[in-house]
Amino acid sequence: MRSYKSYIFKFVLGTEIFYFLCLVYGKFLSGSAAELHRELFAVAVPGFVWGSAGSIVWGAVLWAIFAGFFAWFINWMHNSSLIRK
Repeated sequence: MRSYKSYIFKFVLGTEIFYFLCLVYGKFLSGSAAELHRELFAVAVPGFVWGSAGSIVWGAVLWAIFAGFFAWFINWMHNSSLIRK
C-alpha cells in the first residue's frame, strides 16, 4: 500500500517543478512559438496574464490543487486494487 501523504507530496512537487520550467522556457521563446505558449498557459490556467506575479502564483496554487486531487485519486485506485476479500 502506498502512503497518501508521500505520494501526494511527490506528485505536487513534480507538477510545480514542471510548471515553473514551462514558465522559464516561455521566456526564451519568440514570435509565433511564444504566442502559442502564452495561449496554452491562458487555456491551462483560467485568468492567467503572462508576466503578472499574481497570475504566476495563481497558476502554481491551481496546479497544486489539481495535482493533489489527481495524486489522491490515483493512489486510492492503486491501494483499493490491492485489497483482497
